[in-house]
Amino acid sequence: MGFETLLGNDRLKDNLTASLRQGKNAHFYLISGPAGAGKRTLARLLSAAVMCRGEDRPCCRCADCRKILSGVHPDVITVEDPEHKTVPVRIIRQMRDDVFIRPNEGSHKIYIFPQEMGIEGQNALLKILEEPPAYGVFLLLTDNAHKILPTVRSRCVELALQPLEAKLLRSTLRQQFPKADTGSIDAAIARSGGFLGQAQSLLSNEDTQPPQIEELVTALCSKDILRLTYTLVSMEKWKRDQLLELLQQFTEVLEGALVVRSGGTAMTNQSSRLAASRSGAELNRMIATLQKCMEYARGNVSPAAVCGYLQWMLR
Repeated sequence: MGFETLLGNDRLKDNLTASLRQGKNAHFYLISGPAGAGKRTLARLLSAAVMCRGEDRPCCRCADCRKILSGVHPDVITVEDPEHKTVPVRIIRQMRDDVFIRPNEGSHKIYIFPQEMGIEGQNALLKILEEPPAYGVFLLLTDNAHKILPTVRSRCVELALQPLEAKLLRSTLRQQFPKADTGSIDAAIARSGGFLGQAQSLLSNEDTQPPQIEELVTALCSKDILRLTYTLVSMEKWKRDQLLELLQQFTEVLEGALVVRSGGTAMTNQSSRLAASRSGAELNRMIATLQKCMEYARGNVSPAAVCGYLQWMLR
């Protein structure tokens, strides 16, 4: 199996494969790339490769590989705190103490750091990186390697993930999103910078749209006040969170239309239609109205009142 499930990045995968075949793995890897580049995918595959008992590492078939790829291996620990923007120093220190407890069942003990660390946290980590135990492996994920202190970077093997070729990205997205039209896929590729995760996120947002957004777009494009009113009346009994989510998604469609009016690439067919039927000034006013509606909804104004205000302003 190897690293095939990580798309592209052939040179990086070849280098890792060759190193692992020689029985060499570093104690510390720095995996860098923007959101959606595949950092977590590479971290899982590399963890499996380090622990793998098969010949073609990672074989994805042995017990260690299966547990790691399923996220249940006791010797692969994720160090993070979702309640904070950066990992608190106390958690780094707890990890540092845990390092010296030998692995439960694997050949190594692997720590994955998917969250950013502040300077104090990096300095706390540095103390263990200077003299790690033989079984210790550390995978630090970052969207920008320059955020990492030079003293930390100097002790790591850097793995920088690269954007995918448009041809590979397009074929993958067509398989994953068979209902998406060519324009949406092309726009997702353009806006993703070549990174699969970002393109998937853009297309997933379109797939999960409530049908009312299409109704609103159609009503605004055709200037059909009755259709607009009917759609908004049907939303008056929605829960506040549900309405806020729709307003946010509809705002993104309108912002996409404004991008098209400015000469950019349309993310969705809906944005293209709105750009063709409404002026830039009209789109700006609609976006301002939606932002005001979201402000009202967050301020405990009832969904019915918000929908009524929206109908009045968009008609």
